[in-house]
Amino acid sequence: MNSRIKKVLVIGGGFAGMTAALQFSRQGLEVDLVEIDAGWRSYGAGISLHGSTLRVMRQLGLLERFLEDGFVSDGVQLRGADDAVLFTLPTPRVAGADIPGGGGIMRTALARILSDAVRASTTNIRLGVTFTDIEQDESGVQVTFSDGTSDHFDLVVGADGLYSTVRSRLFPHAPKPRFIGQSVWRAVLPRPEDIETITMWMGPKLKVGLNGVNRTDAYLFLTEDRATNDYVPPEALVENLRSLLERFASPIIRKIASELSLENNIIYRPLEQMLMPRPWFAGRVVLIGDAVHATTPHLAAGACIGIEDAIVLAEKLEQHVDAGEALAAFEARRWERCRMVVENSGQLADIEIHGGSRDDHASIMRASMKALADAI
Repeated sequence: MNSRIKKVLVIGGGFAGMTAALQFSRQGLEVDLVEIDAGWRSYGAGISLHGSTLRVMRQLGLLERFLEDGFVSDGVQLRGADDAVLFTLPTPRVAGADIPGGGGIMRTALARILSDAVRASTTNIRLGVTFTDIEQDESGVQVTFSDGTSDHFDLVVGADGLYSTVRSRLFPHAPKPRFIGQSVWRAVLPRPEDIETITMWMGPKLKVGLNGVNRTDAYLFLTEDRATNDYVPPEALVENLRSLLERFASPIIRKIASELSLENNIIYRPLEQMLMPRPWFAGRVVLIGDAVHATTPHLAAGACIGIEDAIVLAEKLEQHVDAGEALAAFEARRWERCRMVVENSGQLADIEIHGGSRDDHASIMRASMKALADAI
């Protein structure tokens, strides 16, 4: 065990932050987790996950719980707008020969699995609290909190998402999140009987997909090109999404469109991305997850690489006595994989926006999934 890093603060209680706190506590570190949302809520509809995420869930001892609450399947099927099958992409069984290569789950369910594990650990959880000041010296990091308290830590992990305040404080000239010219619509609905794996329909300017999230339900996602980042009022969600779905000739998609209502938990979000150049740490403060590599959902790997960050960071802290060496080793190991996800996701979006080659789209997806199957 690293004798110099004994007390760690994790700022942000999302997927990456929860995983980091859980791993640090299991390694015998004293861990504080602060989360600004007093309700520790998770927003969104469903989430699609690669086998690499299932591999991490198995490593965390949480795969059985995931299998109870989520959905797993093999392969990704790409269809034309009229249901014609264009490609079937394999998804390697990287979590084990007995576990399919991909899956889906409700975001709230995944958050509950991780938060239950963190609550059961030795982590000191502080909700409704964030930092107001961070000061470093040779002995570590002094942090002042929004409740007026302060404490000293050997390491601070910024896992506070796309609009990270830790990033702004640590790297004031870091790039800002960028709207990519696409938005995503999401909804939850009963899973059609003939949809057994993640399935996507490729239209001329739209892409719609379905993936199971539990034994009975599916998560629908649709990407739409938008030149500007516009607000869509809640009262327009159903009709806007229905009109987009009706552009597909697929009977499956048309049936979904005809039955769509507010009960389907429709969510609309403009897509943004951000890849921060190295370094990802300064002194004894390090960034992980969306705080440094926020990606669009085209590879369904954003949550995956954030959770992986936490696993690798914990591993490097065990392997290196010197904090600087541990953080440099973490960054070196994570950079290329995370860069690939962000940039390849951006390429897929660009092909969709500009009507590029479907063969190129499938080739990028195939190469990316193969890379994600590699050991982290």
